[in-house]
Amino acid sequence: MRLLPDNARVEADGSLSIAGCRVDDLAAQFGTPLFVYDEAHLRARCREAVSAFGVDRVIYASKAFLCTAMARLAHDEGLLIDVATGGELFVALNAGVPADRCVLHGNNKSMEELEMALDAGRDSQKRPGVRHIVVDSFDEIHRLDALRRDGHPLPRLQVRVTPGVEAHTHEYIATGQNDSKFGFNLANGDAARAIELIQRLGCGELVGVHCHIGSNVFAVDSFAKAADVMSRFAAPYDFPELTLGGGLGVAYTEDEEAPTIASWGNVLLDACRSIGIKSAVFVEPGRSIVASAAITVYRVGTVKEIPGVRRYVSVDGGMSDNPRPVLYGSGYEAFDVSNVAADRTESARIVGKHCESGDVLIFDADLPSGVKVGDLVATAVTGAYGHSMASNYNKVPRPAVVFATDGKARAVVRRETMDDLVRLDLP
Repeated sequence: MRLLPDNARVEADGSLSIAGCRVDDLAAQFGTPLFVYDEAHLRARCREAVSAFGVDRVIYASKAFLCTAMARLAHDEGLLIDVATGGELFVALNAGVPADRCVLHGNNKSMEELEMALDAGRDSQKRPGVRHIVVDSFDEIHRLDALRRDGHPLPRLQVRVTPGVEAHTHEYIATGQNDSKFGFNLANGDAARAIELIQRLGCGELVGVHCHIGSNVFAVDSFAKAADVMSRFAAPYDFPELTLGGGLGVAYTEDEEAPTIASWGNVLLDACRSIGIKSAVFVEPGRSIVASAAITVYRVGTVKEIPGVRRYVSVDGGMSDNPRPVLYGSGYEAFDVSNVAADRTESARIVGKHCESGDVLIFDADLPSGVKVGDLVATAVTGAYGHSMASNYNKVPRPAVVFATDGKARAVVRRETMDDLVRLDLP
């Protein structure tokens, strides 16, 4: 139960409800697979982050989960929005988030994306453009200079630095080590050269430096170490801002324990105070805001018993709505929606419907006995990097997303239809 959203409850008949909405009713209404988010849980985590780090110091890493409703919710709760592409910026602006409440990331920003970021909001009374751009390469600096010469507004800039801090996480989501596609290397002098080039060209107002050591990091001391490295590097420049990234981990399985946002804030800000950092400190949580706010509900389509080998339980989704297990070997827990508290005494491999042997959601799942065709099973902690990484592999339509609150549910992303699968095709 501790892996489920804050407002998950077991009803009198043993079935699960979220925020007062029975999950079996939601599955009947909206179909499966289905992402169900506890909206109050999302808001609570946003508020916890603001309480820990301060007003206008929390930047929601929207790559974890983004749609119009989520962008609007994060903005309403006082978070800035981190966007990594022009598409993410478009969604945030479409949600009514002012351009100057967005921060542009990305290791390969195109001229079109940079131009969009500089000109967004130009017709409003506020300063045009995004709040700041996190500069990631020398090529990007020259693109910004070309835009300056073309008469575009000068942006506020932070320089992304790879501080050489190894995060204890999967290699695909580690970003702070020297061998990284992100940012300017600190050890070889590239970070200092990037700052010098920006200052010499005058292609923006340089306001700070940025680092991000990785994703799903459990050891909060790693963040403190990064803060120490970055403060020593930034000290001679006396920048007003320092962004220390996000990446706080969450518990996905029963045997995992993750720090809270509040404890992360305490450790990181205590470290900043002890080091003597006077810059405004920003953070970029994503997973820790949304991951445990949602479950994914599936319907069982096939149960295949191979005596002496394995039991396979096939569901109507799979790697198209959650690629993390096949990408990173990520672990999850599963349960029977109609009998949440049942002892999980049987072992099975929960797989999807795609034409890949690697289409696995849980390699060794514990399930209640007697799970059969037609039953609803769910996986917890799927609010981050499920929907946002979803695909149409095998031309499977992507699932709907539902926000539940106070006994009511609303679809915030509709289920794709078969017509959607050919909507972009040309004859």
